Amino acid sequence: MTVYLPAVPGYHQLDVPIGDVVHVTEYVTAAALADPAALDAARKAVFGEHRAPVSRVPVESIVGSGAPYAVAVVTHPGGGTLFTDGDDVIRVAAGVTYLPSVHTTEGDFRDQYRWCLERIATLLAVAGSDTGALVRTVDYTATATRAEYPRCGRPRREILGAGPVHPGAAGILVDVPVEPGAQVSLDALAASPPLEALNPGWARYDTLTYKPAVRAANSVYLAGFGALDPVSQQAIHAGDLVAQAEYVYRGIETVLAEAGATGENVVHLVEYLTPGAVADYPSTAALRERHFPNAVVTAVVCSALLRPEFLLETVPTAVLP
Repeated sequence: MTVYLPAVPGYHQLDVPIGDVVHVTEYVTAAALADPAALDAARKAVFGEHRAPVSRVPVESIVGSGAPYAVAVVTHPGGGTLFTDGDDVIRVAAGVTYLPSVHTTEGDFRDQYRWCLERIATLLAVAGSDTGALVRTVDYTATATRAEYPRCGRPRREILGAGPVHPGAAGILVDVPVEPGAQVSLDALAASPPLEALNPGWARYDTLTYKPAVRAANSVYLAGFGALDPVSQQAIHAGDLVAQAEYVYRGIETVLAEAGATGENVVHLVEYLTPGAVADYPSTAALRERHFPNAVVTAVVCSALLRPEFLLETVPTAVLP
């Protein structure tokens, strides 16, 4: 069984069979990014010879912790099958392909975004897959690129193709680059077909290169959800975190219903908060527990979200019986 663990402050806090780890996410602040070699050394001290793909996600801070970074892992008995391409590591377990995050410092925003997608395609090919198997992408860009963000649509259409299944997607704004000069960092996850796009009839997704969710076998990989009315495409509940969270959680359950699932099937949530939302975040705990009683939660602070009104974006993963 695949297990998702919430982020803990530092590799020394991990308490898992290291040989079972199939993916690592490092949520790193500017303080940690100032010495990436120390991060690598901390990981190697715990992991030894075991190699797993690493997503290094820049954040402003970790909710509830003053630690410079936090580590979340996904485990599967035996650690799946290992593939490598240069320094990059890929693992495939139970039909899911786990990739490292990718970025470059060459070119403008759209050039970098295209390079990231092409690199993901190369890594998937190494593992015997392709971009048609993608179930989720999460991109991290700076607030300054918000006006340019629509330019990523063209490379997504050209590289991800016409569908009918596109991955769920999230776009997070972080003003701490993973490396100086990198305007985008991209995370991706793929799964073995057949894949099914889940959409409760929201027409806005008909022309987009992502879907509200993708089902692969008994897992559902959802996009990032903010307080956006899918019909009017207007952000709602500006300035009210609790109201936004309630709207987001109900939207997630609406999509899950397309797979015959409920919030009880959600096993993992990553929540991205803007700085202005941190003080009120504890007020959402009971709401989250009511909607998703079985989910482990990782909460981090980003610089902003693609819609300026958003205080919260939630990325869920569900497992069906």
